[in-house]
Amino acid sequence: MEKRNLRKDKVGVVVSNKMDKSIVVEVSRRVRHSKYKKFLNRRSTFVAHDEKDECNEGDTVRIMETRPLSKRKRWRLVEILERVK
Repeated sequence: MEKRNLRKDKVGVVVSNKMDKSIVVEVSRRVRHSKYKKFLNRRSTFVAHDEKDECNEGDTVRIMETRPLSKRKRWRLVEILERVK
C-alpha cells in the first residue's frame, strides 16, 4: 500500500472518450529552451483506463501510472477534477 505513493500522477484534459472504458488525456507543460531561454508549450497524450466510462471530452482529470493494461494503456483514471458543461 505504501508503494502506491511512488507512482507518477498527471493532470490533463480529456481529448477523446470514443473507446470503451478508455480515454485519451492530453497533458501540457511549459519547458524552457536551453539556448534561447524562451518558454515553449509541450503536449503529451496518454491513454488511460476509465472503468465506469464517466469522462467526457474537455473534462480535467487526474491519472495515475499503473501496470500495462493493453498495448498503449498504462495509466488509470483517479478522479475527475472539473467537468465540462
